[in-house]
Amino acid sequence: MSSLRVALVGATGNLGPSILQALLAASLETTVLTRVGSAHKVSVPPGSEKFLKVQEVDYSSHESLVSALEPISVVVSTLGFENLFTIQKKLIDASLEANVTRFIPSEFGNDSANPLVRKLPLYADKIKTQDYLQEKAAQNPEFSYTFAYNNSFLDWQLQIGFMVNLKDHSATLYDGGDVPFSATRLATIGQAIVGMVRNLEATKNKNIYFHDIAITQNQLIDISKRIDGKEWSTTVVSTAEVEQKSYNMLKSSDPSEVANSALGFIARACWGAGHGGDFSDKISNKLLGIPEMSTEDLENLIRETMA
Repeated sequence: MSSLRVALVGATGNLGPSILQALLAASLETTVLTRVGSAHKVSVPPGSEKFLKVQEVDYSSHESLVSALEPISVVVSTLGFENLFTIQKKLIDASLEANVTRFIPSEFGNDSANPLVRKLPLYADKIKTQDYLQEKAAQNPEFSYTFAYNNSFLDWQLQIGFMVNLKDHSATLYDGGDVPFSATRLATIGQAIVGMVRNLEATKNKNIYFHDIAITQNQLIDISKRIDGKEWSTTVVSTAEVEQKSYNMLKSSDPSEVANSALGFIARACWGAGHGGDFSDKISNKLLGIPEMSTEDLENLIRETMA
C-alpha cells in the first residue's frame, strides 16, 4: 500500500475537496491533476503537503496525460457532466498506456446501473464511460474499474434546498414525499474512496453502493418541525410529469432551460418508482469502513443547516 499512488481529477468542484481531504488524511500519496493555466487553486489541508503533488496537464495531449499518470495506481475522477465522456475517455486511454490498475469514473450519484436511470439523457456520458471501461477491462486483465454510487449529496443538497428547503421551510414533495432514498455526506464519499483504494480486490470491476442513511422527504420535514416548530409549505408533484417536463426543456432554445432540465432527471432517478434510489439492500458500508448515520447525527446536521 505504501507504493500506491492515487490521482484525483476534479479536486476543486463540489465533491473533489472532500475526497482529497480523505485521501490525505489516510496518508495516501495523491497527485491532483489540474488543467494547464487553471485559475482554480487546490486547497491543501495543513500538515498533508508531503503526501500531495499538484500536476498540470494538457487534456488535449495524450502524451501529457500519460506522463502525469505513469506513477499512478488508481485514478479517481470527479469531473462534472460537461464533455464527461470525451475527457474521461482520454484519461482511460492514458491510464492504460501508463499501466494504471484501477479507474474510478465520475459516478457519485444516482444508480446509473439501473435500467430506468440509464434511459435518462442526463446520464448518457456516464453510461458511455461505463461501457468503455468494461470493454477495456475485458481486453486488459491488469486494468479494472469501480463504479461508486451514493445517490443524493446529503449535506450539499440540504444547503442548496434541493431535497427540502430547510431555511424557507418549503419543499417540492416528489411522488408524495414518502419515498425512501439514500443520502450521503460529501465527507462520507471521501471515506468511501479510501475504502475502495484499500480494498482493490474486493471492489474490482464492481458496482459499489454506500450511503449515510435512507430517509424520506417527509421525515426530514418532521425533524425540522421538532427542532423549530415552524409549519411548512409543500407542493406534491409526480416524478413522471417532472421527467416529461425535463424532456420538453431539452428542446428549448434557452440554454438555462436546457441546463435546468438536469434537476428534473435527477429527481426522477432519486424518487421515481423502480429507479433504485434506496440502496439499503445493497450497500457495502462495512467493506468500506463506513458506519451508517444515526438519527441524532442527522438531526444535528439539519439543525446546523437551519442555523
